[in-house]
Amino acid sequence: MNPYAFLAIAIISEVFGSSMLKVSNGFRRFFPSIGVIIGMGVAFYCLSISLITIPLGTAYAIWSGIGTALTALVGVIVYKENFNTKKILGLVLIIGGVVILKLAAGVSH
Repeated sequence: MNPYAFLAIAIISEVFGSSMLKVSNGFRRFFPSIGVIIGMGVAFYCLSISLITIPLGTAYAIWSGIGTALTALVGVIVYKENFNTKKILGLVLIIGGVVILKLAAGVSH
């Protein structure tokens, strides 16, 4: 399987696990807590598989940047958190940074 497919699964799993943290009530609710453990477990496993091929800095930047942006969107859409100009600017900067790091990874020295 393509290493970027593993990275995509890692991102989606991490977003799921992080979203479950919100409803786990400090790990007091059983099923959301299990969701956190499974989501994060799959995320780190798939991230580790992607790191066999993808450079660490590139993979981590993509994983954390896109994961942060998607988690923020889940917060806005699912949990009705505020979405304002500063949050939009922050997400644009995160995604822009990920794109620049991905482009830089393609340049060999």
